[in-house]
Amino acid sequence: MSIFVVVMEYPMLVVKNTGSWYIVRTPSGDLVNCKIKGNFRLKGLRTTNPVAVGDHVSIIQNHDGTAFITAIRPRSNYIIRRASNLSKESHILAANLDLAILVVTIAHPATSTTFIDRFLATAQAYGVRTMIVFNKIDLLVDQYDQELLAAVKYLYESIGYECVEVCAKTGVGVDSLRSRLKGKVSLISGNSGVGKSTLINALIPGLQQRTADISDAHDQGTHTTTFSEMFELPDKTGYIIDTPGIRGFGTIEMDEHEISHYFPEIFEESKNCRFGNCTHTHEPHCAVLAAVEDHRIAQSRYNSYLSILDDIAPDKYRKPF
Repeated sequence: MSIFVVVMEYPMLVVKNTGSWYIVRTPSGDLVNCKIKGNFRLKGLRTTNPVAVGDHVSIIQNHDGTAFITAIRPRSNYIIRRASNLSKESHILAANLDLAILVVTIAHPATSTTFIDRFLATAQAYGVRTMIVFNKIDLLVDQYDQELLAAVKYLYESIGYECVEVCAKTGVGVDSLRSRLKGKVSLISGNSGVGKSTLINALIPGLQQRTADISDAHDQGTHTTTFSEMFELPDKTGYIIDTPGIRGFGTIEMDEHEISHYFPEIFEESKNCRFGNCTHTHEPHCAVLAAVEDHRIAQSRYNSYLSILDDIAPDKYRKPF
């Protein structure tokens, strides 16, 4: 008969998720390969990964070295998106974060403002502070691209988001970014092809995360990171979590009357709406619609707000048969 040792005294940290296995670090620094008990999938957690990198968990370890995660400690926050496998409904990118870094590019490939806004709104909804990192600034050689970078950066800084310009390939801005990550657990996310892996390699010299060129035909990136993993910064003052690149960012678990709360400038203007339950789509005397008309709220931001409203439509994502 197998003898199990229950490890409950200290929370274990999940540092890697391969899809079928989780790697958990003990307080002494040992790494333990774990699976999850089947009942995790029976508790109403409609997600592709009931356990996420950054979670603090309890485990049961077998005498032969095999181990199972038995409990998750309460999360302070997390980042979640709609899963591509709609039967699972959601996918948790990471948990217990001090900072979520969204890596974007103005060109090669171009990151859409809709994608940026959906990520920012989700982070706002779940209480995660965010930073936008504009990568590949060395490729912005013509005046149009440079002016577009300045305009997009101004838009988000004027709303209150911290923005940083870097070139991960040449190292420009990397030291400054690294100093901002000290003492924090930071998620790094973004579209495929924006240079996340190259940036992480620059932040942690010697790590050698796999990178790939973007497609010349479609100007899109290819997936080089296939699972989420946490890495320690060189000076051991913080951690970064690398995640697979994502093409789209479907929102989930948002209430129709709360979505405007996750757009700071829309929420501020909404205080002047005549109706307290205003959806800012058609109601008379809507302060948000007036602000869009007066260009005090960017049309791109308002369009992103509408796209999230559309996400929660009853027939938007049909259940599979």
